[in-house]
Amino acid sequence: MCGIVGYVGTDQCARLLLSGLRRLEYRGYDSAGIAIADEESGEVRLCRAEGKLDKLEQAYRDEPFDGNVGLGHTRWATHGKPVESNAHPHRAGRVVLAHNGIIENYLELKEELVERGREFSSETDTEVVAHLIDEAWSNSPQLSLHEATQAALDRIEGSYALAVMATENPEELVVARNASPMVIAHGGGCAYAASDIPAVLSYTRDFIFLEDGDTAVLRREGIEVFDAEGNSTERDVKTISWDPVSAEKQGYKHFMLKEIHEQPARITDTLRGRVSVDRGEVELPELRLDEQTVQKLDKIVFVACGTSNYAAQIAKYLIEEVARIPVETDLASEFRYRNPLITDNTLAIAISQSGETADTLAAIREAGELGARTLGIVNVIESTIAREADGVIYTHAGPEIGVASTKAFTTQLAAVSMLAIKLGRLTGRLDVEEARTLIEALREVPNHMEAMLEDTSQYEQLARSYHEARSFLYLGRGHQFPIAAEGALKLKEISYIHAEGYAAGEMKHGPIALIDNEMPVVVLAPKNSVYEKVKSNLEEVKARGGRIIAIGTEGDERLETFADDIIAMPDVAEFVQPMVSALVVQLLAYYIADFKGTDIDQPRNLAKSVTVE
Repeated sequence: MCGIVGYVGTDQCARLLLSGLRRLEYRGYDSAGIAIADEESGEVRLCRAEGKLDKLEQAYRDEPFDGNVGLGHTRWATHGKPVESNAHPHRAGRVVLAHNGIIENYLELKEELVERGREFSSETDTEVVAHLIDEAWSNSPQLSLHEATQAALDRIEGSYALAVMATENPEELVVARNASPMVIAHGGGCAYAASDIPAVLSYTRDFIFLEDGDTAVLRREGIEVFDAEGNSTERDVKTISWDPVSAEKQGYKHFMLKEIHEQPARITDTLRGRVSVDRGEVELPELRLDEQTVQKLDKIVFVACGTSNYAAQIAKYLIEEVARIPVETDLASEFRYRNPLITDNTLAIAISQSGETADTLAAIREAGELGARTLGIVNVIESTIAREADGVIYTHAGPEIGVASTKAFTTQLAAVSMLAIKLGRLTGRLDVEEARTLIEALREVPNHMEAMLEDTSQYEQLARSYHEARSFLYLGRGHQFPIAAEGALKLKEISYIHAEGYAAGEMKHGPIALIDNEMPVVVLAPKNSVYEKVKSNLEEVKARGGRIIAIGTEGDERLETFADDIIAMPDVAEFVQPMVSALVVQLLAYYIADFKGTDIDQPRNLAKSVTVE
């Protein structure tokens, strides 16, 4: 949610800031701005605009300026409308800053500041921080910008990633982090700050990931990091292997389509070195779970949001079937407010692509405080969840630019599938031969996906037939039910068509009233243990004139009796069917949205990484 990029160096930085913001567009935003310090006078100039970056770039071209120190920001509105006056960076006196997160006590602070004569020009919570820094500096001129910033941070409550600069101090940036991501880097006489790696990955691959409570001062000659107590400290430098080119479309019409096609390779990366068919074993050393600990578990609790929550729901089916450990799934946004029952023998697992999702992070922290052992399933190395959890499984999806998750989801499914096998072996519920069978099925998934992606013309034809529908119903049973929900989510996210995912057996308890010849019904009906039950649901839809798109196993001629259209998926083991059917619902949503001409990579009102509640 929102994006920050900052620079201190020897080069003119306007182009760097604007290109960095472009690489953060996937996070979602509704206004943007840059601030740059004039080399000679030290005066900080701002350029801001509501809407997309094209408007900011045009405003900058109309009145250009440049310098060697600057920061940029893309804002997703939380406090105040998405208008130019609320866009970041914000100025208060000599201080200019950009902020991600939410200042929870800003109203109280704003009232104090107004009583002391401070005037505000925006509706945002962020401007309060700028005034606090400027006030601390004005009251104690001997303070450095960093010390004034720290004094202000001592007053605020909430989450933040901050980048601060000041008139008359044009040689440094101060950054801070609490519950909102911030990375910094230095090299070649230049220092960089960003809320996410892609913003500056073209300039460096060596990053420092700030921890909660950290602040840092960025200068041309180097970086100094301070911990929550204000003590100078060292943080490890992590080298990122992502190629900057991986953040480009590479000829695909949209990032989402590119990322759909990347799934076979990313699942292979997630499995590589972790599964052995010969030994019937899954190796997850960073899991940090031994046989004795697993056998004492009374339950597993998953916390997640959005698409990751559907991965958690599928994990429940897989783990309970293979390892016979009770599993609960919770929306992270609900978990922390319901006084959950957690014991020392509970394993709490957070699933988050970014590893920074605010609700998920808060939920896993609460589970840990209640005594649970914690595990993170994340894509971003050194993200907060990865650092704070007792164990971690990285999904190796690489950077996902499209807001609607695709490869992050299927690599999460690969991760929970491995976890299920590992837990099954540790509990003794899964013998070597059974494990070999499941691992072999897992390893074949990328090959099946590649074959499915060779010809997607059927989806384009379906898009022509169904793009005018105003509402879709998705039905599934067993672990196809979460895929039905995920398919509905994908369609509504990127095409703006209303869609609902429902357990097929629940259709007669309400949704059946909606079915007529104008409402397409997508039914997930691969051959598995609940196939006959799903077939009976197909008959119920057909009897009421519903238009059926059936997703079934290739060669299943019985579906032709009921379905108007059939999408065939490979005949794979039931254990891995969710990964394969996920690809089908992704492609269906993508081509319908493409036919409608919507903004697929950046759907309205959505953000990639939701780092506020």
